[in-house]
This record gives sequence, C-alpha cells and structure tokens, in this order.
Amino acid sequence: MRRTVQHPARIVPIAFLLAIVIGTVLLMLPISRAGAGGATPLVALFTSTSAVCVTGLAVVDTPSYWSPFGQGVILLLIQIGGLGIVTLATLLGLLVSRRLGLSQRLIAQAENRSVGLGSVRALLVRVVATMLVIEGVLAVVLTGRFWLGYDYPFGKAVWYGVFHGVSAFNDAGFALFSDNMVGFVGDWWICLPLILAVIVASLGFPVLFELIRELRKPSTWTVHTRLTVVGTAILLVTGFALVLAFEWGNPGTLGPLDTGDKILAALFQGTMPRTAGFNSIDYGQATQETIALTDALMFIGGGSAGTAGGIKVTTFFLLAYVIWAEVRGETDVVVGRRRIAEGAQRQALTVALLGVAVAAAGTLALLLLSDQPLDALLFEAVSAFATAGMSTGITGTLPAGAQILLVMLMFVGRVGTVAVATAMALRVSHRLYRYPEERPIVG
Repeated sequence: MRRTVQHPARIVPIAFLLAIVIGTVLLMLPISRAGAGGATPLVALFTSTSAVCVTGLAVVDTPSYWSPFGQGVILLLIQIGGLGIVTLATLLGLLVSRRLGLSQRLIAQAENRSVGLGSVRALLVRVVATMLVIEGVLAVVLTGRFWLGYDYPFGKAVWYGVFHGVSAFNDAGFALFSDNMVGFVGDWWICLPLILAVIVASLGFPVLFELIRELRKPSTWTVHTRLTVVGTAILLVTGFALVLAFEWGNPGTLGPLDTGDKILAALFQGTMPRTAGFNSIDYGQATQETIALTDALMFIGGGSAGTAGGIKVTTFFLLAYVIWAEVRGETDVVVGRRRIAEGAQRQALTVALLGVAVAAAGTLALLLLSDQPLDALLFEAVSAFATAGMSTGITGTLPAGAQILLVMLMFVGRVGTVAVATAMALRVSHRLYRYPEERPIVG
C-alpha cells in the first residue's frame, strides 16, 4: 500500500486532494464569511477546488461573500496550488530521468541543458525565488496604481495589489471586484502588468530559465522552448487579432470604447484564455465567434511545468508537426533539425484525445444536469477542465450536481494531465517479441 501511494503518478492527485479538503474546512468556518454563519459545504468545496487548482471559477461573489480572512485563505490556496504544481511537476520530471542509465542521463542533460539530479534543491529555490520576485514586482505596480490612481487607502491598495499579483502570476483569475476587471478595461497600468505576468507564467519555468540563460542564442534553444515560445507568440497574435475583429462593433463589449481602449481590451482578452481567468469584457455579451475562439484558446492552454492549464502549447504544436509530416509522407517528425521520438508523439496524442474526451463528456453531463444552452455549458466545461476560470456568468446559477461536476473537471484538468503524462513516462516497457504487422484502412 505504501509503495502504491508513493508512486510518483499518484503523489500529485493526493497532495492536491488534501489541500482542497483543508481549504474546504477553513472556508466553512464562520470567520471566513462576510455574512452570518459559515459557507455551505458546496460553496466552500467549489471555491477551495477553484483556488487550489488555480482556476478562478466562482459560485459566489468573492469580495462580498468572503471576509478578509476568507479572502486570505483563498490567496493562500492559490499560492499553494500554483507553487505545488510547479515543484511537483519538476520533481516528477527528475524522478523520470532517474530511470535512465548514467550515460543516457548525461546525454539527455547535454541535449536538453536540464538540471542534474543533484541540483533539485537549487532548482526549487530558483522556482520559488522567481515566483516570489515576479509576484512582488507585480504587487508593487498594482499597489501604486490602486493607491495613487484610485485613491484607495494604502492598506487596502497593498492588499489588492498582493492579491491580484499572486492571482495573475498563478493564472488563477480570482479578483476582488464583482465585475472582475471590467471596471479597468481601459487602464493600461492595471491591465498591462496582468497581461505580462500571465504571458511569463504561461511559458513555464523550464522555458523561462532557458530564455534567461540563452535569450540571444535562439539557435541553441531546445525543441521544447522553441515550440513553447513560437506557439505562444502565434496564439497571442491570433487571439488579439480575432477578438478585436469579432468584438469591434459589439455594443456589449468593445463597441462603446475608443480605439486605444479597444486595442487594450482585445489584447487582454486574447491573452487571458492562457488559463488566467481575468476578464475585462462581459463574456455574457460576447459574440459566438469570440466564445468559440476562447474555447479553443482555453483548451490549448499554456506551457508545461508552469501554472497554466489546458493540454499545453507543446502538445498542440507537436501534433501539428505530426500532421504536417504525415501529409507530406515523411516517416520522421522533425522540429528544428531534431527528430521527435515516437514515444513523445504518442504521449501528445494521448493527452490531447483524453482532453477532448473529458471536455466532451463534461459538456454532455452538464447538458443533462442543466437547462442552459450548449455554447454556455461548453464554455464552462472547457474553462473548468483547462483551469481557465472564465464564464459567461452562469456558474452560480447551475444546480448543485452541475457545480459538483465542475469541481471534478477542475481537479482532473489540473492534476490529471501531469499524472497521466508521468504515468506513461514511468511505465515505458519493451516486449521481447513483435507481432506481424497489418495496416487497417484509415479515413
């Protein structure tokens, strides 16, 4: 039993489940609620899961329902969830590498410029330090804006700056405003720092550290870094351009804004589907084209070994290279003069198809449990699975069964992809025999 529980592929789910349970108990305390009495078990469970899984979906109004103590619990859960997934994913990656022989580890280390097994402590220190420094800088900028630009009392400005700084870098999307960030749709000092924090966080720490070391030498970047950086740039530009085009004349979103504010709002909403969850427009008033675009961006998500969710940028673009190679009739999938291992291709396909299956099954279940339209429920299901935290405003109106289902989707979306990928990597086996080959008809 001890060996089963300590299996690396099971450490992440168990750790997150314990954090969710503890957070639920704390949020049920009367001191956590602004009103009389404590939160109901379902509200506490939903909020705790959303915070630990750094999602941002909420069934109650965060600033009015939760007391300062409850908001502090949410902030702590966000930090634990964001830091935990990074450190645990990194440790699991190192555990996977321990299965290689010494010569193989040395080759892999030289190829990927990754850390060695003896530097785990140094790596985790770098991760924690980087996270705290970026969150600190972001908190200072936001605090200054809330204090000087909106005349908030200094203590309140500091709290708002810290809360939204931590929420942004951990891609959580929790906000202390009832309309999220809609009230700051044209404020560059609020929106731009949040955009930059989400972009940096969505790269993932392995990519971030490599860029710091070799920013001026793109030719030396690993395939993972190239796929993440180029893929992120493509998705950011595409999201910005299409949101701007789809919402330009929409009277419920960008229509009433001037040109500068429209550009900022489109940039904000083109970036936030990287699983950040903030919104500066009302998605309940968005066009169907924007809703469909956001579904796709949320499902893809951000970079691996970071705080972002989704199937990950590398998975999506690696599959694009696989398709391109198959269309051209090539036997090898090549990215940047590097041949991609067949095992990595199968893992990418497995993660993507499992993601599609979970999102589709979740949407179907929500249709059975709720009377909301398909597009809104698909948006909720993808947002929960991708830990994006965006909503058209129906989360709090869903029946209890549907909200429990969203809790399950958030949990699976946050820890499931890491657990599945690690389990596949740790269970690589080789048969001593091969069966005769046969080619079925495809297509």
